[in-house]
Amino acid sequence: MKHFLSLQNSSADEIVALIDSAAALKAGRRTAGAPQPLAGQCWGMMFSKSSTRTRVSFEVGIRELGGNAMFFSGNDLQLGRGEPIKDTARVMGRMIDGAVIRNDSQADLEEFARFAGVPTINALTDLEHPCQILADLLTMREVCGGWDGRKVAFIGDADCNVARSWVWAAKHLGFELALAGPDGYRPPEEWLAGVGAPNVAATADFGAAVEGADVLYTDVWVSMGREAEAAARREAFRDYQINADLAAKAKPGAAVMHCLPAYRGMEITEEVLEAHADTIFREAENRLHAQKAVLAALAPA
Repeated sequence: MKHFLSLQNSSADEIVALIDSAAALKAGRRTAGAPQPLAGQCWGMMFSKSSTRTRVSFEVGIRELGGNAMFFSGNDLQLGRGEPIKDTARVMGRMIDGAVIRNDSQADLEEFARFAGVPTINALTDLEHPCQILADLLTMREVCGGWDGRKVAFIGDADCNVARSWVWAAKHLGFELALAGPDGYRPPEEWLAGVGAPNVAATADFGAAVEGADVLYTDVWVSMGREAEAAARREAFRDYQINADLAAKAKPGAAVMHCLPAYRGMEITEEVLEAHADTIFREAENRLHAQKAVLAALAPA
């Protein structure tokens, strides 16, 4: 694996290997003799979008693996003044050992990887959030015993980057995925048909989506960059809330997960979030371990 840009282009074996590695790194964290595959390396983190969990987990992860992290916001590089991404990539690639990028464009991420010549990681783009899903899968293994034969119900903006990464994970790993969102907020039928995963379905019927689900999953209704649509989105999603009534339709003992930040009273109620806080904040911690697994897999020799 040269880069980690997408779950679409990952294989089932690669995904499982990363989850296995994440579990091992979690078990051995901060113990004597913990692996240091990034020793002597400097990784650049280029974030044009704000972050809490992604930034902290990558910075801590790089350092725990022996490397040094350099953080650049959208205003810290000449990209903010119009320098082409390929020129920035060719400069950075001559100085750093790897790159972690969080931006608005999957195309820009892939162009950077092509021109930089160093391992590049997708820390979120408009199309995918693969590191989040690795953490979610690790959490499913810990809380649900795995994903084989399981059903995940994604409620809300079912066409966001997190939901699309869930689609690719379901295609590769074979678990059932139900995406529930209002009209205009579900993946286009032609896109789902192109994915070719009969175990993935999209519907407006959130009740049917959660029936028999082992995991209920949601994300914010108003993602970064969508603030101008806030009022329209809140109206569209007002029935697509994970609350006690909806959770009761899932399988008894179903887990509730949220990639955070959470807006209580919108996509999830305070009651449900606090009832499942251990799982949700375990999921947040698992970002660190999953991303360490990615970093270790990509570490230049």
